[in-house]
Amino acid sequence: MADSPHLRVLTINSGSSSLKLAKYRMGQTEDLVISGKADRIGLEGSSFHLADGSGNTLVDEQTDLPGHEAALERFFDWMRRDGRGRGLDAVGHRVVHGGRDYSGPHLVNTELMSSLDKLVALAPDHLPQEIKAIRAVTQFAPDISQVACFDTAFHRGMPKIAQLFPLPRHIINRGVIRYGFHGLSYEYILMQLRKEAGSRTAEGRIVIAHLGNGASMAAVRGGRGIDTTMGFTPAGGLMMSSRSGDLDPGVVLHLLKEKGSSPSKVNDLINKEAGLAGVSGISSDMKDLLSKTADVPDAAEAVQLFCYQAKKYLGALAAVLGGVDTLIFTAGIGENSPEVRRRICDGMEYLGISLDEKMNTANEAIISGEGAAVIVRVMKTDEELMIARHTRDVIIGRASSGSNPGYS
Repeated sequence: MADSPHLRVLTINSGSSSLKLAKYRMGQTEDLVISGKADRIGLEGSSFHLADGSGNTLVDEQTDLPGHEAALERFFDWMRRDGRGRGLDAVGHRVVHGGRDYSGPHLVNTELMSSLDKLVALAPDHLPQEIKAIRAVTQFAPDISQVACFDTAFHRGMPKIAQLFPLPRHIINRGVIRYGFHGLSYEYILMQLRKEAGSRTAEGRIVIAHLGNGASMAAVRGGRGIDTTMGFTPAGGLMMSSRSGDLDPGVVLHLLKEKGSSPSKVNDLINKEAGLAGVSGISSDMKDLLSKTADVPDAAEAVQLFCYQAKKYLGALAAVLGGVDTLIFTAGIGENSPEVRRRICDGMEYLGISLDEKMNTANEAIISGEGAAVIVRVMKTDEELMIARHTRDVIIGRASSGSNPGYS
């Protein structure tokens, strides 16, 4: 395989009730061959969708998907029957949490799987599905190599002081620290920035705002992450679609002690019932809420709170960096909502941030005003391609010492 002109890589990105897949042909070019998504896994009204590399629909069906294994089985069954799907050299997985031990992508083996089982308590809404996906691929294609790509890895190089909680040392030593997430997205954005704007810009003082269903921000300097908003779990930091973000610890204690809530109920509250959904009472979707701000006060307040918190964190990360040279908006909200970007940047002129109204409304690649000290960019992230790149690099690095039979 080391002499092959390309590597055929399948990427798998498992959510709590969804599964995103993509097949790439990785050679001198990086070509998307197939993309797919399974939604509402384990719920009524499950769906399965596949498209070719140009976005043309191949499969679009409502089907019963009781678990992530069923979604993968449906995909592998299609692959066996369709010429475009056949043939894989490796599978790369987004794994949300790598703990302290994993600071880069890693070949899946027995030791790694044992480590992941021990980390489930740190990400109970993500890791179980990701572990199931890895084991399902092992069942369907036992000879294929798999690579785990960790969302925490990008942040493992943060200064130690940025990783610490003010807790007793014996708790810190057990791994209760700030890990950060969305690392695959931040990696991709930095690589793309270097390609588009050059090394000098990519090595400068950068704040990246990954604003989607999950939302976080990161401070980057010298091409290295130096702080981020998420912490011990993906529930920390910014308010999100259905996650609370940071809370006074006393709120959790109050719910447990005074209101008699169970830990599982509090977990559901923090991760599934809070954020935009909780404050608005009507929707977790930013686009829906923006359309209702004139008529529904709670929707307006949810949007206002999201933007207010993002503005606060932008200021905090600017302080850590000692100023900002580049501000980047990415992910679903960041890429597609001029109004949210405007609200976050409004009043930040003292930092050198100001937007050009027309360019912002048009979702231009650069939306900062003429002469502004900070260049504000809108960039599309691609976590799946980043997973494919990591997988290729791990497999090619291994190929010189042994063969990989792949999957046909």
